[in-house]
Amino acid sequence: MGERSSVRGVTLDTGALIAFERGDPGMRQLLREALKAEALVVVPAGVVAQAWRDGRRQVELGNLLRAGNVRIDALTFALAMAAGELCARRHTSDVIDASVALATLRTNTTVVTSGPDDIRHLAPLLRLRSI
Repeated sequence: MGERSSVRGVTLDTGALIAFERGDPGMRQLLREALKAEALVVVPAGVVAQAWRDGRRQVELGNLLRAGNVRIDALTFALAMAAGELCARRHTSDVIDASVALATLRTNTTVVTSGPDDIRHLAPLLRLRSI
């Protein structure tokens, strides 16, 4: 993960989970390194909902989401309101992307995303890693 000294971990968006599930070598390597280093891996609950379809077929993804240093970030009432307000300020409507941006800000992590422009629009100063 190259940035380990200054970054506490990563926050994954839906595209990152889908890339992992599809066997993307870069995504697999990044997560192997994060898990080995016991870095924080944050996955907002809405991201799980967007990516999860069939537990019998998504065994590896389920194992990843249950790993010890993976934190599923709940979409609480307060976070839902904050995500909605962020969308309003940035004139967009994707509350899941907003929850990714907010989780990243709260945890001082780097967003791993397939949609860097969408995330950058919501929070221009976030550290991003495109997949």
